[in-house]
Amino acid sequence: MKTALAVVTRTWGSAPRGVGSLMAIAKDGRFEGSVSGGCVEGTVIAEALALIEAGGTKCLSFTVASEQAWEVGLACGGQIDIQVVALGGAVDKQANSIIAAITNRQCGRIAFSLVQGTFNFLEEKQIDIIQISEEILSLKLEPKCRLVLIGAVHIAQYLAPMAIETGFDVTVIDPRATFTESRDFGAATIVEDWPDEVFARQAADDHTAIVTLTHDPKIDDAALAPALKSSAFYIGCLGSKKTHAARLSRLQDAGFGAESLGRIHGPVGLNIGAKNPAEIAVSILAEIIQVQRHTDAI
Repeated sequence: MKTALAVVTRTWGSAPRGVGSLMAIAKDGRFEGSVSGGCVEGTVIAEALALIEAGGTKCLSFTVASEQAWEVGLACGGQIDIQVVALGGAVDKQANSIIAAITNRQCGRIAFSLVQGTFNFLEEKQIDIIQISEEILSLKLEPKCRLVLIGAVHIAQYLAPMAIETGFDVTVIDPRATFTESRDFGAATIVEDWPDEVFARQAADDHTAIVTLTHDPKIDDAALAPALKSSAFYIGCLGSKKTHAARLSRLQDAGFGAESLGRIHGPVGLNIGAKNPAEIAVSILAEIIQVQRHTDAI
């Protein structure tokens, strides 16, 4: 089925969606994604359907000074520039290359031809969120942030669904079948194995956060050793200050230096006075997001 793609290319003021936000529109009017808080989608869909029939590309601009913007509800102030491009012909093969890149957690860009309506994936690093010329629109593609929880424990039952709702892919690792089989972790992936074995098969990358929750050194340390050797952007460990001091001593004896050990957030989570498992989960996720956003800003 013929399809068009709408991309936010520029924003100003209180625009509700950031640069790079996407919406795909099918010929039958179905759509996925969002380019605003819902206030301009109707106009974008109408323009996309017209382009699907005629082909080509069009730049739409909605601002507080635009009568059209007021009509569709952008009265909060701001500006959104949206590039709409008709995708030419069958897109299955092109889309499969993007799906493969996402599955393999590759970094790069998706380059859309504004002339032909074709697109492809190019593996690159250190690129801007969006680049646009008269002929090419390129969007940054990077792996989805992943949260790996070590321990199928009570806190993980709250933390896993919260993290999924905020956009993380979540994996819960625990070699103990009695823990993994008796609790519900929502849509998280459950892996019944030792953490070092799991990380040996797929090392953590710089879009990965790792949190140990078991209080069992045999399991937690089996995750921390590969975690500290990886580029994970966040490593956190549950436990008291006394427990954390003992943990650092064990890791130091295992050959990890002060710089590596300084990467560990312990006791894990922001100090919000959390007491129960749900509150502790909130504090952990808040700290992960804080570190994530700070890392993205560098």
